[in-house]
Amino acid sequence: MSTTNLLEVRDLRVSFGAHHAVRGIDFDIAAGETLALVGESGSGKSASALSLMQLVPAPGIVTGSIRFDGRELLGLAPRDVRAMRGRDISMIFQEPMTSLNPVLSVGAQIVETLRQHEPVSKAVAWRRAVELLDLVRVPEPQRRVHSYPHELSGGQRQRVMIAMAVACRPRLLIADEPTTALDATIQARILELLDTLRRELSMALLLITHDLGLVAGHADRVAVMLDGEKVEEASVERLFDAPGHPYTRALLGASLGLDDALHYRSAKLPEIRHETAADGKRTFTVVPRSVRVPADADHGDRRNANAPLLDVRDLCVEYPQRGGHAPLRAVDRVSLSIGRGETVGLVGESGCGKSTLSRAIVRLVPAAQGQIVLDGVDLAPLGERALRPLRRRVQMVFQDPYASLNPRRTVGDILDTVLVVNGLADAAARAKRIATILDRVGLAQTASRRFPHEFSGGQRQRIGIARALIVEPDLVICDEPVSALDVSIQAQILNLLVELKQDLGLSYLFISHDLSVVRYIADRVHVMQQGKIVESGTYPGLWRAPSHPYTRALLDAVPGRAQPVGQAA
Repeated sequence: MSTTNLLEVRDLRVSFGAHHAVRGIDFDIAAGETLALVGESGSGKSASALSLMQLVPAPGIVTGSIRFDGRELLGLAPRDVRAMRGRDISMIFQEPMTSLNPVLSVGAQIVETLRQHEPVSKAVAWRRAVELLDLVRVPEPQRRVHSYPHELSGGQRQRVMIAMAVACRPRLLIADEPTTALDATIQARILELLDTLRRELSMALLLITHDLGLVAGHADRVAVMLDGEKVEEASVERLFDAPGHPYTRALLGASLGLDDALHYRSAKLPEIRHETAADGKRTFTVVPRSVRVPADADHGDRRNANAPLLDVRDLCVEYPQRGGHAPLRAVDRVSLSIGRGETVGLVGESGCGKSTLSRAIVRLVPAAQGQIVLDGVDLAPLGERALRPLRRRVQMVFQDPYASLNPRRTVGDILDTVLVVNGLADAAARAKRIATILDRVGLAQTASRRFPHEFSGGQRQRIGIARALIVEPDLVICDEPVSALDVSIQAQILNLLVELKQDLGLSYLFISHDLSVVRYIADRVHVMQQGKIVESGTYPGLWRAPSHPYTRALLDAVPGRAQPVGQAA
């Protein structure tokens, strides 16, 4: 083995019966180096990482060679594998809420990791757990060490996962999508933390991601995967300056950057479309960026400010707190309006009140005060009977379509139930509308007979959009609709939302932590901080010259941003 490489992977193959998830890839990582493994869902990134940890689930079969510090890992005895995990090689999993034990405090889980590999007493391990939480900048570590996962924010849970992963100072850290669905500022802090730990602990880092902006600022080399194969490997500089493989060029082309002067009214996003050949191998085609011809239904530029579709006035939402404390004000005197055919973006960190505001607008949580005026009717004081006929006019597309779709019902049953609840009694009319909306969102008619688990993430999001649109609403609230999707699927969904808006005259409230996406999709933008709107602006004014320090901090935190705030195109 080369003295410069800590890890050497040769001819790695991972198969599940006839399906080959990884098809003979090679890569190396030197001590202190960061290698990024990029590609879309199903490309084999996570299967490769799990094979390093000997965590590929049955009936998966792993072959090839994985040498760590000169030692072959494939074929190790189970006892040696358990000793290696967490001590020599450790992993940060993509979704901390499903990776952390919900019935144990985070401190107890860190203590368990420490005592598994190091001969320390329980008291010493607990002190070390507090130190680790402080190291990863969890606030009030002495108190939070006794918290349970559900009591922490998404960013704090991710930090706990990092604390557990580095507890025994591993020599190789695998980070599988460590910042997916996190806000730009939290994402920046976690990436900075990983860089710091890599330097201080002399760790090698394998960064698995579909976010090329993240790769640009935090990796030394990049390996690009497609359908289980490595199609290109290069330094970060060469890959971004002169990508050699058509698929790499397609990924870069489909990625939105905050410095891109691109808006939905001027151009459609390029898309990568995959097809499965007769031999089971996937091929791809690229639909390039194209100039968009504005439709008459697109009224974003000529909104009637005197008669908005939705007018929220001085809205407050409060949650009771235990122990006799005053209620927590999650939304604090927020006012905003949305015109017909307009897309309004809403951005801010987790916990700032974005989702609470959206749920108050659709009356899923009560308003403490204020007005929610839809087309001249104030929804806030209405009882359920008076509210029911108005509910169809405002619909939501949720962040996680899988969690919001009934896994025991077919897509056809899910859509049919929506129509029945909204008063469409005629079965033939319902069937016709279901067929129409499936076609409109780009799904085959056979989709109605299948269950949610039989679809990809992008297809499930199309089902979520179909469910929202089947009752012919006026306003659709999109709550992080593309945050967990690959860049190519993200482009397809954004193009679809724009087309539906133009064809059906829809208005959108588009909530996202991804400022690049909001810049592309929105006519106007509101920035929320601690329950209040601190800045509002139009495209492209807010992006070129933000006035509030919080807005500037959000923009500066975007991974891969090439220019300082105020100088973007």
